[in-house]
Amino acid sequence: MPGTLFFQSDLQNPYVVYHRMLEKKPVYWDETNKIWAIYSYDYCVDILKNINAQIPVVNPNNEQKLNAYSLKILSNLTRLSNGIEHEISKEIATLLFSNIKSIEISAIISPLLENNRVDDKMDWVNSVCKKLPVLVLLKSFGFEEYDCIFISEKIVSIIPIMLPQKTEEQVSLLNEHSEKLFSIVEKHLSSLAFFETGINKMSDQYNLSAKEIIVITVSNFIGLCIQSFDAGRGILSNSLLQIMGYNTFLNKMEIEKAVIENLRFDPPIHNTRRIAVADFYIGESQIKKGNLILIVLASANRDFKKFKNAMAFDIDRVNNHENLTFGIGGHMCLAKHFSIHLATEALWFLFQNKTISLVEN
Repeated sequence: MPGTLFFQSDLQNPYVVYHRMLEKKPVYWDETNKIWAIYSYDYCVDILKNINAQIPVVNPNNEQKLNAYSLKILSNLTRLSNGIEHEISKEIATLLFSNIKSIEISAIISPLLENNRVDDKMDWVNSVCKKLPVLVLLKSFGFEEYDCIFISEKIVSIIPIMLPQKTEEQVSLLNEHSEKLFSIVEKHLSSLAFFETGINKMSDQYNLSAKEIIVITVSNFIGLCIQSFDAGRGILSNSLLQIMGYNTFLNKMEIEKAVIENLRFDPPIHNTRRIAVADFYIGESQIKKGNLILIVLASANRDFKKFKNAMAFDIDRVNNHENLTFGIGGHMCLAKHFSIHLATEALWFLFQNKTISLVEN
């Protein structure tokens, strides 16, 4: 059996590995790396919904020497919390999304396309994919232009906060920018009409001080910025590639269907991790307390038992929306609909206004 841990870029086609594992060993113990790898759709769902499979702790005892602001952000992210802390963080993230304002995405993408074009050529990833999702999020909450510029430029240095291992350079940049980033977000969110009422309500509900709720709220907004940059660029990039290979689309609805199918067919994030906090079974395999678990979402999304003709890109497959790219259950990513809408609007604008072709790999 192949090793389970590799960078997606290490293999020309990681789906070949996933397909083989789906057929031969959908639940696989990797003795070398001491981790369970889960490849099938049903077993991935079982793990994602299992209360005994929790998010592993990142940076225990602050081994990575993060400063106070980096620690605040890391400790309060919805994606990295369990139990009651997760419930509080999730409710706060829901509060943020419920107060997001609709904006014209074309007004943001248009200057990105025009200002970064040289001889009718542009770098789609660096010019649009790494900027548009974060800018749309920030402008949806009314951040000032100079704050949008700072955050969109520096968010790349905050991305490694999610990594279980970080280099000294990553920690240094993270610590360098985290205080100013936290301060900007706190100041702006505090000025919004919904903020004080929402903070006070949750402070009473969970018997926490308003200051504690504010820290969780600011941290989770920064988490949304991280997700926008990290996953947003992948959704925009992968969707563009698939759409360009799919002849033509007649309307925005077909573009949206293509984005959803691409989230199944070629998601930006291939896996996520859990750790067992008690013994339990997946199929006939016993997962023991303390075992690490790799949930291979990209493999589950191409499970032939769940998706008909799973290796084909088909926007009309009736259950494409059941992909696991954004998770399922309590830890499902709240940015799912935001991301799909953003990618749909951006790509529809692109194809309506431009004749597109790839000039290089």
